[in-house]
Amino acid sequence: MKKICKILAVFLVVTSLLASLSGCSSGSGDIYEMRENLSAKKVANEMGIGINLGNTFEAYFNDDTNMCGFSQVVGDGKMSDYETCWGAVETTREMIDGMRDSGFKTVRIPVFWGNGMPDDGTFTVSKKLLKRVEEVVKWVLEDGMYCVVNMHHYDERLIMFLDREQAVNAAKTVWEQVAEHFKDYGDHLIFEGYNEYLGGAKNGTNPSDAEKFDYCNEMNQVFVDAVRASGGNNSERILIASGYNTNIDKTTSAGFKMPTDTVKDRLMVSVHYIDNNMYWSKQIGSEAWHDYTISQCELLKNRFTAEGIPVFVGETTAGYDGCMAGNSAYGSSQDCIRELISIAVDDYGFVPAFWDTHHSDGGAFYDRLECKISDSENAETVRKFG
Repeated sequence: MKKICKILAVFLVVTSLLASLSGCSSGSGDIYEMRENLSAKKVANEMGIGINLGNTFEAYFNDDTNMCGFSQVVGDGKMSDYETCWGAVETTREMIDGMRDSGFKTVRIPVFWGNGMPDDGTFTVSKKLLKRVEEVVKWVLEDGMYCVVNMHHYDERLIMFLDREQAVNAAKTVWEQVAEHFKDYGDHLIFEGYNEYLGGAKNGTNPSDAEKFDYCNEMNQVFVDAVRASGGNNSERILIASGYNTNIDKTTSAGFKMPTDTVKDRLMVSVHYIDNNMYWSKQIGSEAWHDYTISQCELLKNRFTAEGIPVFVGETTAGYDGCMAGNSAYGSSQDCIRELISIAVDDYGFVPAFWDTHHSDGGAFYDRLECKISDSENAETVRKFG
């Protein structure tokens, strides 16, 4: 019996070692694999429900004396100082495992690529930042989930404080470095160009609507071109073009153009908050909210999904408390979340990702300390529609 136990113990050690060497966790598959004939639509069908690692890698120090700075030091300049400067705790493997165990199939990691960057005008991304982001990306991939990495808030600073040509070139430079660093990872890694500021302009300028749409379209195009030019698995990687302000009305208008691509059926489009107007006007749960939600989804369907372009709702409301209508027909915040996700996923085939941040008082959608979804009804929704 002792001999059998020893053999079993050796087998388990060897198996664990091989999984570590291959960059895989048990049952997750090869994190460097690129499947053949993969389309954005097929990937969207597999992405289920996502969650954002919010207020974490996109956090940065906003020094009022240096508002146009593209690289600003936080604390001692350690990556953990940046990661926690907006109140988050350091990301752990257990947190990511808990997201997988909760039923999430996608994790979005927003990144401020200026953290740790030398302030010399070369827009050289910090190797330490790349390494730390890569560590978390690998945890997501090893758990068999999709991982979406974007440029977050840094695009805002480029557009706000640089001339258009300078901003476009800076975005290109950053994406060339990020793409090169991650080009060997498989098709479960997805790049999303930007966040919410496409459609903005340099401070003090007043471009026309046509010029702002053209600027937005150029930024998306330079993102796609930079990634594709890096080669490796990036030549066929699924990419997400960011909408104009990620606003549904503007992104579905004629001025917004999807970028051209060198490979077929590998692009998605990103928008945020299907029911945004209802949230701010505190009409969540009303019949007007429900009708508005459907109308926004119809715009996206007619403009994108009907043309074979999947919709990634990169930020989706994770809590409606304080924004509910007095005549709510759909009950609680949890009821409304369930209804919205049902519409987005089941009725329209979109990929929603909850916007979620760490709260030390446990008020987040996903508790990063307990490594589970905080509310049992919300947990059921993720499992049901994920």
